[in-house]
Amino acid sequence: MITASLRGGFRAGLRLACVPLLSDFPAVLLSVTAVGALPEAFLRVLSVVGGLYVIYLAISSTREVRTARPPEPGVTAPSSARELLRGVAVNMLNPHPWLFWIAVGAPIFATAWERAPTAALAFTGGFYLVLVGSKVVLAALIGAGRHRLGVRGYRVLLAGSAVLLAVTGLLLLVRGVTG
Repeated sequence: MITASLRGGFRAGLRLACVPLLSDFPAVLLSVTAVGALPEAFLRVLSVVGGLYVIYLAISSTREVRTARPPEPGVTAPSSARELLRGVAVNMLNPHPWLFWIAVGAPIFATAWERAPTAALAFTGGFYLVLVGSKVVLAALIGAGRHRLGVRGYRVLLAGSAVLLAVTGLLLLVRGVTG
């Protein structure tokens, strides 16, 4: 989302900020219907695959850093369905939404549902409002400030984003391998 906001402005970051709304549904549905039924091996494989994919994205971003140029003021990147699909894939392969919904979200949802279905829906709505809302704010800040960067600053931020991707990928990989 950070890289997309740097490259394409607020609209590009906004699309990726909303990815959890598209990709978390399987995790929420499976977790709420079968809390704890997913085998640990499934989550470990998911973590390894997700980690490898995020490392691949980091390597791709690193290759672009040497020649990257900040966008011209007033220019935004065209809508990219591929960027959105990449974000959905990363999020679906990320074990953190799965773990959150299995360990925390589903039990809270189930307890709230027993009291009042509206409470369970309010919990879910509030959770995604904060999650997506904070990402939207970050995308807006990055999108607004990206034109103030020189070539060097732009490349440093892209490189930093690539490093964050690599670290995240390595953590997912290690967690998947070591359990």
